[in-house]
Amino acid sequence: MLDFATGRAHIARTMTDLFAAAGLEREAPHPLADRLRPTRLGEVVGQDHLLGPEGALTRLVGSGSLGSLVFWGPPGTGKTTVARLLAQETKLAFVQISAIFSGVAELRKVFEEARGRRRTGQGTLLFVDEVHRFNRAQQDSFLPVMEDGTVTLVGATTENPSFELNAALLSRARVMIFHALDEPAIEALLARAEATEGKALPLEPEARAALVRMADGDGRAALSLAEEVWRAARPGETFDRAKLADVVQRRAPIYDKAQEGHYSLISALHKCVRGSDPDAALYYLARMLDAGEDPLFIARRVVRMAVEDIGLADPQALVVANAAKDAYDFLGSPEGELAIAEAVIYVATAPKSNAAYVAIKSAMRLAKEHGSLMPPKSILNAPTRLMKDEAYGAGYVYDHDTPEAFSGQDYWPEALGRRTLYEPTRRGFEKTVGERLAAWDKLRTTAKGR
Repeated sequence: MLDFATGRAHIARTMTDLFAAAGLEREAPHPLADRLRPTRLGEVVGQDHLLGPEGALTRLVGSGSLGSLVFWGPPGTGKTTVARLLAQETKLAFVQISAIFSGVAELRKVFEEARGRRRTGQGTLLFVDEVHRFNRAQQDSFLPVMEDGTVTLVGATTENPSFELNAALLSRARVMIFHALDEPAIEALLARAEATEGKALPLEPEARAALVRMADGDGRAALSLAEEVWRAARPGETFDRAKLADVVQRRAPIYDKAQEGHYSLISALHKCVRGSDPDAALYYLARMLDAGEDPLFIARRVVRMAVEDIGLADPQALVVANAAKDAYDFLGSPEGELAIAEAVIYVATAPKSNAAYVAIKSAMRLAKEHGSLMPPKSILNAPTRLMKDEAYGAGYVYDHDTPEAFSGQDYWPEALGRRTLYEPTRRGFEKTVGERLAAWDKLRTTAKGR
């Protein structure tokens, strides 16, 4: 006897078979984004640096050999579509898997099928969506089939490959960066949609511009929003910006995260922190969060503020900024945003110093000008007999054996002489650091006079 679920599935299959036999089978309509999926590489918008006449992928296709690739970029920028079209252009079998749903068993099956195709002269382009979600061991399993040509791997990721993918895998694949679609690219998609549907979007110019911004560089989102507008509009109705927001239940961001507003507001936040104004800093932080800015982007910039504008005046600032980044990573939105706000308040109210920032820039200039000078032999190790004979390590004084744990030795190359690069301020903890350095200078002078 069939249980209810099994019986329902059996009835559904029977009805499908009957409709098919009667010629009444109908497929559900495809979403607009699927219907407008490009059928050739020239139709892909927004990635001219890859697919234009001089684009990196255009050149690879022209050479007849792709090699393994990693597509890095935000959602809705064409990574899956381009991978499919690359397989079409290069006559490779296209196989798609997702790292979210695939395990070792499925990978083995995919590799074995690819080996079978190879024996018949057919290559395989294996497209792995969310490739960064595979663990290190799973990523390693791709290496042999990449090396022997069993598959041409194309991995897609929204995360920085340098952090998320094995160095061994990255060394065998070329990273291609996909950009968020700019406004002209989104407009081109909307125009294509209007041509396909045979009607214009019922939007006032300001509302249309708002819809473009709502898409936030995501082509798939833009087409989904357009589809929502057409469904919602009554005959003869045209939406203004406010009505559009009500209909699609989404507000246009205050600024485009890839354009001027994005950089203007983060710059404003940074300058408020540098100017020790926590209230103004919180205002610009709130504006960015309200507009949909990636909180981790803001958190990374707060870390930069801690090291550039506070430094050793308050070494705890870097600890707090990093802790806020980790807290957001752990909690997500909206709870984790409070940690970022606390870090912004902390760095804005901390004593300021750019002494470390200035010092490393000076050191870099000095290193470029005098990068070939050898350190004094006294501070070099002597792992071989020859180096001992050459007096490597001779005369070195172990600082902890001295009364003040400070020997006062000269560690600079003889041809360069002592230089002062780091000059601490009299603010915060750097005041203590400065006093410590002054005491050591006095000890150094005393040691020289002996």
